[in-house]
Amino acid sequence: MAKYILKEVKTKSDEKIWLHVDRPIYKGNPNWVCPLDDDIRKVFDPTHNKKFEHGEAIRWTAFDTTTGEAVGRIAAFYDTTASDDYDQPTGGCGFFECINNHEVANMMFDACLQWLKSKGMEAMDGPINFGSRDSWWGLLVDGYQFQPLYANPYNPPYYKELFENYGFQNYFNQNSYIWRVYDDHLNDVVLEKAKRVMATPGYRFEDIRNTDLEEAAQNLRIIYNKAWSLFTGVRPMSKEDAHNLVNTLKPIIDPNIIFFAYFNDEPIGFFVMVPDLNRVIGKFNGRFGLIEKLRLMWDLKVRKASDRIFGIIFGITPEFQGKGIESCMMRHILETYIQTDRNHYKTVEFAWIGDFNPVMNKMIERYVCATRHKMHTTYRYLFDRTKEFTRCPRIGFKRPAKPTN
Repeated sequence: MAKYILKEVKTKSDEKIWLHVDRPIYKGNPNWVCPLDDDIRKVFDPTHNKKFEHGEAIRWTAFDTTTGEAVGRIAAFYDTTASDDYDQPTGGCGFFECINNHEVANMMFDACLQWLKSKGMEAMDGPINFGSRDSWWGLLVDGYQFQPLYANPYNPPYYKELFENYGFQNYFNQNSYIWRVYDDHLNDVVLEKAKRVMATPGYRFEDIRNTDLEEAAQNLRIIYNKAWSLFTGVRPMSKEDAHNLVNTLKPIIDPNIIFFAYFNDEPIGFFVMVPDLNRVIGKFNGRFGLIEKLRLMWDLKVRKASDRIFGIIFGITPEFQGKGIESCMMRHILETYIQTDRNHYKTVEFAWIGDFNPVMNKMIERYVCATRHKMHTTYRYLFDRTKEFTRCPRIGFKRPAKPTN
């Protein structure tokens, strides 16, 4: 019977083994896309990840002592600025990969639990990212037959049993939707709403083709902070954050699919979409040196090899929500580009629509007429097994603090 041990990642050699644990697990799976090593490596690099300013991370690789083979990997982490947002200080575990073996999985979960306990945590979420929710967040539980979007998790079906057997419980689900350019159509209600709004003086909708990128970044920040910062667990976007986001996206931006809404020249909404990189990076096998970067640019800009759009982020300022601006933006996007001869994309995918946000799910399903085709689950494990478990509350505005006498 095999015996297994854990080894902490401390050296570059350790890190390489840890990064490549996934290769044999997904060998022969046509839907898996090998992530870029640099993308994952940066998560654990304090010079790139601001989470280290208020937190820590640790990584382990599981080995079979009989064969010497790496058979699993995991990371644990916490960020004190986020951990206290919950009823109990909550850390996380993620980047989980494992052979189909409960002993190995439990050994790795135990290590995370004990380490997080030693740091004052009372629960752990997983599998999640030591960073923003839009990357490496959640366990795929439905849609294994589809290729994942860039930086979105993909895993074998048996991972669900490994997590739930240990005692993890479903904290919330994240839905992904697909809209097929040549087969799907907007709801008539959307078209009517858009028609009424577009007839109102002051509104305009346009892509960023004629907009300075720095101006676009600041407009995005203004809208984002108005639209999202009032929601529980969402922190305001700084000027630096907006600048970094634009710089990160700059090499792959298609100006045809990033749109802003304005009223009397004031930015009131945005829809940021990019070509999905997973359509072209699979052949890199995790590498992203100069040659791979040049090939990526050639594939995106010249060959236009990515036929799928990744809807990254969407927002409408509160005072304009419910007025049909969302409908106008969708209609404008479709009529000015998506359904024209200039478009080479076949599908649009909207990821990370939490089940705690029923309004957004309803809008995507009923009005955009997109189809749910993937689901990821964020699990939570309470260290005190006698404590009552509650799922994530529905999204809601933060209540202003009551004045003190």
